Amino acid sequence: MDSEETKRPIGIFDSGMGGLTVLRECVKIMGNEDYIFYGDSFNAPYGVKSTEQVYRLSKKIVQRFLKQNVKAIVIACNTATSASASRLRKEYPELPIIGLEPALKPAVLHKKNSTVLVMATPLTLKEKKFENLMNRFEDQAKIIKLPAPDLVEFVERGEIDTPELKKYLRSILNPYLGNIDAVVLGCTHFPFAKRAIQQIVGNDVYVVDGGAGAARELRRLLEAKNERRKENRIGKIEFLNSNPDPQEIEFSKKLFELD
Repeated sequence: MDSEETKRPIGIFDSGMGGLTVLRECVKIMGNEDYIFYGDSFNAPYGVKSTEQVYRLSKKIVQRFLKQNVKAIVIACNTATSASASRLRKEYPELPIIGLEPALKPAVLHKKNSTVLVMATPLTLKEKKFENLMNRFEDQAKIIKLPAPDLVEFVERGEIDTPELKKYLRSILNPYLGNIDAVVLGCTHFPFAKRAIQQIVGNDVYVVDGGAGAARELRRLLEAKNERRKENRIGKIEFLNSNPDPQEIEFSKKLFELD
C-alpha cells in the first residue's frame, strides 16, 4: 500500500504548452503517478523576458504547487530552468526540483567530431548555465547556437505542421543544411515541431531533446526519497493554465494526446 506521502502529486510547469512534451515522458515511465500540469500561457513567452522576470514567475508557480502539496516539481522549460532552478533549490532544499537542459551530451556522443546545432530561446542560449554546458563539450564537437523564439509562438497557436511553420523553419535552418550531424531541441515547445524539423534537415541528422532525461531524473530522485508510488494504477492528470480561457485547457489536453 502507498502511504499518504507517496500519494502526493507531482507538479510540472512551463511557460505555456511546451512542457507537455516532458509530461508525456514522465507518464511513459511513471504512469501510476498523479500529475498537475501548469501552463503559464498568460505570461508566455519566457524566452524574451529578463532572468529576474522569469525567476519571479517560476517562484510564483512553485508556491502555488506547494499549496497543492506536491512531492516534486519539474521545471519543464529550458528558459525557466536556466533562470530559476538553482535559486529555487536553495530556497526549497527539501523539495526535489528537476530542471531541463539542452540534450547536448547525447547529441555530441552520437557521432565523433560532429557539428551540433542547438535550437533554443535567446535567454537559454545567453545564460551562464548553457555557456558552462557548451564548455564541457566544445573540444568534442562544433557547437552552433541557433535562437528560434518564433517557434514557441507557432506551437502556442497549435501550428505544428503548417506551411507557415515549415517556411519559418526553412528560413532559419537553410544556412546549416548539409553541414550538421545533430540538432538539439533546447526548448520543450520544440519537440512538437520535431517531425517538421526532421523533414527539413533530413533523416541522417539526429534530432534530440531533453524530456526523457528529465523524466528519468525525476524517477531517480523519487526513488532515492522512497516516494515513488508502487500501486498498479493509472494516474490522474490535472491541467491548469494562467490563461482564464477554458479553451486553453482543452488545447493542452489535445496537445498532450498528440502522437
